[in-house]
Amino acid sequence: MRYAVPLSNGVLSAHFGHCEQFALVDVDPETKQVTGVTRAAPPAHEPGALPAWLSQNGANVIIAGGMGRRAQDLFAQSGIQVVIGAYEAPPEQLVAAYLDGTLTAGQNICDH
Repeated sequence: MRYAVPLSNGVLSAHFGHCEQFALVDVDPETKQVTGVTRAAPPAHEPGALPAWLSQNGANVIIAGGMGRRAQDLFAQSGIQVVIGAYEAPPEQLVAAYLDGTLTAGQNICDH
């Protein structure tokens, strides 16, 4: 499983489409242990670019602070689960909290 987390200054970026980079966190689905983390610069912010890019990079789940409805719909069409309203934290911490059921998501701060 691969989890994608948008980052700014090494922690979750509040605005998905304007992040500096993504952490792509690989997890063994049986043991729920992180097996690797890659950081990658996203493509330019254009409609539909990030969903296609993250799909090509094997993302299964996206953990985000905020995300527009159109992007959420595009990810759903690609079979990628979206978790929105996550708090600012390092990506490994967010993925671990998601995996153990303690990730508390708040309100979607992006409503466009």
